[in-house]
Amino acid sequence: MPKLKTKKGAAKRFKLTKNGKIKRAKAFGNHILTKKSTKLKRSLRQAGYLDKVDAKVIKKLIPYA
Repeated sequence: MPKLKTKKGAAKRFKLTKNGKIKRAKAFGNHILTKKSTKLKRSLRQAGYLDKVDAKVIKKLIPYA
């Protein structure tokens, strides 16, 4: 069976954790930050994790991560 190509866009956005979860960055933290509260901006800095349903799809895009 041939090797699978990694989708580079997905590889840049998602990382696989040791336990097999997929880590992602949270949305809405890039611009128009003046109207967002400090508490919200601080929480957006922390990593989020994908749901199991979405993780199944992403794992196919990054087979060797």
